[in-house]
Amino acid sequence: MSSAPTRSAGGAKKTATLPHRLSHLRLPKRHFHALDLSRLLAAIMVLFWHYQHIFVPPVPYHVNVNRAIQPWYEWLSWFYNHGHTAVQYFWAVSGFVFAHVYLADANYKARFWLARIARLWPLHLLTLGLMALLQGIYFARSGTEFIYHTNDLKHFLLSIPLMQYWGWQDNQSFNGPSWSLSTEILAYLVFFVSIPALRRAPLALALPLGALLLYGMLKGLPNKDVLACVGYFFLGCAAYGATLKGWLRPATLLPLGMALLASAFLLKANYRSGDAATIAGTFSILFLTLALDLNDDDHREGGSRLQFGQKLGDASYGIYLWHIPIQLALVLIIDSTGLTRDIAREPWFLIFYVSLAIAAGFVSHARFERPAQRAVFALWARWKARRNPVEKEAP
Repeated sequence: MSSAPTRSAGGAKKTATLPHRLSHLRLPKRHFHALDLSRLLAAIMVLFWHYQHIFVPPVPYHVNVNRAIQPWYEWLSWFYNHGHTAVQYFWAVSGFVFAHVYLADANYKARFWLARIARLWPLHLLTLGLMALLQGIYFARSGTEFIYHTNDLKHFLLSIPLMQYWGWQDNQSFNGPSWSLSTEILAYLVFFVSIPALRRAPLALALPLGALLLYGMLKGLPNKDVLACVGYFFLGCAAYGATLKGWLRPATLLPLGMALLASAFLLKANYRSGDAATIAGTFSILFLTLALDLNDDDHREGGSRLQFGQKLGDASYGIYLWHIPIQLALVLIIDSTGLTRDIAREPWFLIFYVSLAIAAGFVSHARFERPAQRAVFALWARWKARRNPVEKEAP
């Protein structure tokens, strides 16, 4: 999965408050509510892709599940079979949003990494510890792990700083979907270092860099998942640069998005790996969603029509990180009560699982993620105050 779904498309300063030399790097639109909403929908796609896990028996190896046994397969087959492509969409949206928020931020160096730590790590560490506990219970009962079998001390220690998927991993581990967050940290690093150059030529730098990295991914170069993540991220930055130039506006986004969507189906039909189709499909959805946003007026009376999308999108990160712990907890309950995994064939169970994961995302954001963010910022402020005490003026 990552995209990780890890940030809001809002939160940028108004253009009027920007230094004049940077104001040309900020679109007049402050929030991209359709992009926010699309992150929620993408997180739900991942739920369908991972639903097959419930049917995997306690064996120490990969099992191919017959996905056709899953509820309403004839209508939901695309989500069951291709829901994992939401991760690439998360990466592309991240690139667009980060360019919007940080290219025109004169103080980005002071804010960037603190904001990332406050947003990502509290929930990541909580779900990492919970998965270690649940996997221990599952192992004690069955003699093997649930889905993700590489749960040793090395991968646990690498997972703490989100370094577990930088090329030295044996496989996904613990809370498996966090692998996409691990690769995205590297995209953040490249972006952070590149900001001065991106400010001078966002499109001219981001487009060839993103295209080159995705070409390397298509050619199967080492660490292809890292190449893919950074590539999608920078093509998202390039989309922002093209929007700044006025090249991407509703009149061009709609036909371009539809053409890319048609290309995605054509590529999928002709190339087995599907990576090229995923690239086309990802940016078709990004462009079509962006067209909705650019047609939505932030400043009209009564506010944006899509304003609700921001709060809905906030739940995407929680959905993404909570759904595997929830899944494992349900499997432990099923196995300990004498039920069979075939219960997951029932439509009501699918509805229950998806609803539970979505509810967890909303509760997590309101009750844990936001308070944890505030706590991190408060701790940082206190630490800075101790380091730099204000000297009282002499009487």
